[in-house]
Amino acid sequence: MKIFEAIRQDHEKQRLLLKILAETSGDTAARREYYQDLKAQIKGHAVAEERHFYAKLIDKEAAPDLPRHAIAEHHEIDEILEKLDETEMSSPVWLRYLKNLQEKVEHHLAEEEQEFFQVAGRLLNEFEKESLADEYREEMAQELVAN
Repeated sequence: MKIFEAIRQDHEKQRLLLKILAETSGDTAARREYYQDLKAQIKGHAVAEERHFYAKLIDKEAAPDLPRHAIAEHHEIDEILEKLDETEMSSPVWLRYLKNLQEKVEHHLAEEEQEFFQVAGRLLNEFEKESLADEYREEMAQELVAN
């Protein structure tokens, strides 16, 4: 497996959890569980991606702006998660924040898949693509256990 497939698998999990959450209502056990799963996925993904994908691209120096932009978007996503954490799940405001999160995350994921992967595909050799996938997946698993 290459780094792109490993990241894309997690992107699909995030998209699915966002879709499911957008269809929930109230402060229910299901909503809380899906939200905790989503938050763990997003946070773990950001850490693993920054350490094992973006860092490598920054090292290549050919495209340092892309990973820096993505890291900034990770911080914006974290800020929306904080708002969600601070808001009652039964409030209509919570759902507005969730929709805002969904838009931001889906934009970020699409940008990575349509822009970053192409650039990285040219900059990384085959060994790097495969070893980064292994490192990314290991880090992601550790992050999910921690969260």
